[in-house]
Amino acid sequence: MDITNKTIWQQAAGDTDRDYAELCIKWGVILNGPGYAGRWPDCKGRLLESDRSSRKITDLKRFCDDMQDGDIVVLRHGTNTVRAVGQVVGAYEYREEFGDIDGWDLQHVRRVRWLWHNIDRPEKFKPYALKLGDTTQKLNEGPVSDWLSSLEIAPDNSTLSLAKLPTSNEKDEVQINEISEFLFDQGVAAASITNLINEIGELTRIAKWYQRSHAPSERETVAYLVAPLLRALGWTPQRMAIEWNRVDIALFEQLPRSDQSLQVVVEAKKMGNSCLTAKSQANDYAEGKTKCRRLIVTDGLRYGIYTRNGMNAFDLYAYFNLTRLMRAYPVYGCKGIKDALLAMTPEWKSD
Repeated sequence: MDITNKTIWQQAAGDTDRDYAELCIKWGVILNGPGYAGRWPDCKGRLLESDRSSRKITDLKRFCDDMQDGDIVVLRHGTNTVRAVGQVVGAYEYREEFGDIDGWDLQHVRRVRWLWHNIDRPEKFKPYALKLGDTTQKLNEGPVSDWLSSLEIAPDNSTLSLAKLPTSNEKDEVQINEISEFLFDQGVAAASITNLINEIGELTRIAKWYQRSHAPSERETVAYLVAPLLRALGWTPQRMAIEWNRVDIALFEQLPRSDQSLQVVVEAKKMGNSCLTAKSQANDYAEGKTKCRRLIVTDGLRYGIYTRNGMNAFDLYAYFNLTRLMRAYPVYGCKGIKDALLAMTPEWKSD
């Protein structure tokens, strides 16, 4: 790969708890945040008012202003791993579609044409070969740039078309009354819907209080956020076991509680942690349980629902965030709040 006179950027794609490198590769993007304050540079004042450090402002400036069309990007994950290498295409964009990436608001976007990537076998380096800290940093000369110089790029990769990004609009946001009507049309009892809607309001208030004050422990998350929602969806205490055989919450088709009647595995994480990366742990618990057709992963605020496919693996079916009710999540290619809640009921059957 010819990197002569090229500016090389190192871009993080998550942290030790969260990994969104595959989304970056899929959509041909790199992402930065927080994006709640709006597009750059208008967001600077609001970010400083909300106790964001000037260091974060500098990081966003590198990403939005200093990075240029044609620059090289190394996609970093963790402290020593490179997942992809690409070339920046075009100027900075602000895209609301990336406003919830497993709980992070990453609406600051640059398009990238990926020249090399290997999710299953990423390139590993010794400690400190990659810079740590800020999301966007210039890469100095050293082992990583030496590796780039020796990297063979398939000729066709430099002309690949960029993926068309998903789009969103105000109609993608869902109102509570729409959720009620949807669930009623699907046969859910009116009384159950009323209880559920009331519970969602209360749980949202509790979750926001935790965000303002302190993050709850995993046990608090289960007790005060996850279990009440499942109860409101129709799961009885008899069919809902907490901390059952290492499973945070096990939901059963019928009694007695057993591996043979296990219907849903629920894996809870501490609020603010990645919930979607808990899928692998939930999947391990579901291994060999033939009636287990659903996995639910959550931090009490965000929920991902996975359903078993024809290949006996679990795919992300729906996702929702109690503070951002959306009809669908095209970035993830899955359904949103209405279908998620329906899929979490005891009566739901997969297609």
